[in-house]
Amino acid sequence: MTSLTQNAPAMHQQGWFARAEQWLDSKGKGAWIAAMVLGFILFWPVGLALLAYLIWSKRMFNTACRSSDRNWRKHPIEQRSTGNTAFDAYKADTLRRLEEEQDKFEAFLERLRDAKDKAEFDQFMDERATKSGDTA
Repeated sequence: MTSLTQNAPAMHQQGWFARAEQWLDSKGKGAWIAAMVLGFILFWPVGLALLAYLIWSKRMFNTACRSSDRNWRKHPIEQRSTGNTAFDAYKADTLRRLEEEQDKFEAFLERLRDAKDKAEFDQFMDERATKSGDTA
């Protein structure tokens, strides 16, 4: 299965908040700021909530909003040719290897997070079983 077919059903199950978040991400940081200002104008707690969300999700301080299709990797320097085919081939190969390494590292971090979550859950279940055993 490709990642596209795995992610396709999830897109239909997203709520309005996730769809709005993706839409604002696709428009860029300016859209987030405009939404926040509009929120302050219409009803100040909405603007404050958007500001808190922007800071908490680190969107406020990133150079670009997140993108699910990783367009941030496609920098103009990758497309520009130097005229030297050997160097261009070397550059393309190096960038490809770096992207593969980044993908492997992201997968490693995901496995690490999953293992931490499982360990915390197991600890919770053990503590719960211990408390249940003490009260019974």
